[in-house]
Amino acid sequence: MSKKNMDWANIGFNYHVADLRYVSNYKDGKWDSGILTEDSRVVLSEDAGVLHYAQEVFEGLKAYETEDGHIVCFRPDLNAKRMVESAQRLEMPPFPEERFIEAVEQVVKANEDWVPPFGSGATLYIRPLMFATGNVIGVKPADEYQFRIFVTPVGPYFKGGAKPITVKISDFDRAAPHGTGNIKAGLNYAMSLHAIVTAHDEGFAENVYLDAQSRTYIEETGGANILFVDADGNLVVPKSFTDSILPSITRRSIVQVAKDYLGLKVDERPVKLEEVSNFKEMGLCGTAAVISPVGKINDHGKEICFESGMEEMGPVIKKLYDTLTGIQMGEIEAPEGWVHRIK
Repeated sequence: MSKKNMDWANIGFNYHVADLRYVSNYKDGKWDSGILTEDSRVVLSEDAGVLHYAQEVFEGLKAYETEDGHIVCFRPDLNAKRMVESAQRLEMPPFPEERFIEAVEQVVKANEDWVPPFGSGATLYIRPLMFATGNVIGVKPADEYQFRIFVTPVGPYFKGGAKPITVKISDFDRAAPHGTGNIKAGLNYAMSLHAIVTAHDEGFAENVYLDAQSRTYIEETGGANILFVDADGNLVVPKSFTDSILPSITRRSIVQVAKDYLGLKVDERPVKLEEVSNFKEMGLCGTAAVISPVGKINDHGKEICFESGMEEMGPVIKKLYDTLTGIQMGEIEAPEGWVHRIK
C-alpha cells in the first residue's frame, strides 16, 4: 500500500471519505460479528430512536505513524471503557471493550494509506459511534443499535505554533447536576452549539462553563477539560461536586505525566471562578489539540489575564504538552499500555 497523495499539512480538521469503515448491528439481544464496508452511508427508518430520543454516544482517538514506521494509537482501552459507561447511562447495549479495540485495529489497518506520514503533523482521526436504529414512538430505549467506526485524516491542530486563545465565561449551562455531563454523548454537544456560535460571534475562541447549581465553580469548555497552573507551579485540575465533567483521557494522562515525569504536585479539586485570577497559566486539553493554551478569560467585560501571556504557551503547560506528545510519538518512553501498536 502507498500513502494517499494529499497535502497533509493543509488538509484541516475536515471529513475525508476513507476506503473502509467497520459496522456491527445489535438485534435480538446480541451484537453481530461486524464487517468492514465501503458504504459510508447510514440508512435509517424515520422512526429510529436516535432521531427522536437522542440515543447516541461516540468517541474520538487518533492513529499516527512513529519515526520508526509503526502505526500506533494512544490508550484505546480507555476510549473503549468510556464508551461502555456512556452507553450504559443512555440504556444502550455496551459494545464489548475487547471488540472495540479489535475494530479500531481493523479499520486503521484497512485504511493504512490514509495514515499521514511521520513528521507531517497530521494524524488519522478515529471516530467510533453508536446509535439507536430500532423503531420507537413512546419514550423508551430502542431494541436495535448500530456501532460504527470511520476514520479521516486531519491536519495539524496548531499551524505555526500554539498561540494562546481568549475564552469567555458563558451564561449558558453545559450540563445539569447529576445529568449526563460525564458521558460522551452527542446530546451534550448539541447543548453547546448555540453557546459556541455566540462566543465566536463575540470574538472568543471558547466558552468556560460554570457549575449549573451555584454558578461559582469552573467546570469545562464545550469540547475540552480545563487545566490551571498556580503561583507555585503546581497543576490544578477542576473537579465537579456533581460528577458533571467529562473524564477526558488526555486530562487523565496529563495528570500522570505531571506527577511521574515532571514531579509536579497535582491538585484535583473544585475550583472557584473567584480564585482563577491567582493562577499563572491555563490550558484546555483534549484529543485534537492535546493542550490549547489560554491567555485570558473574559468574565462579562472583566479580563482575567494569565502571566503566561498571549504569545506562547506558559512554561509548565509547554512541558506537559511536549512530554505527552513525546510519549505519544515514541520519543519518550511511555508507561506500560499507553501506546498501542497497530502495525
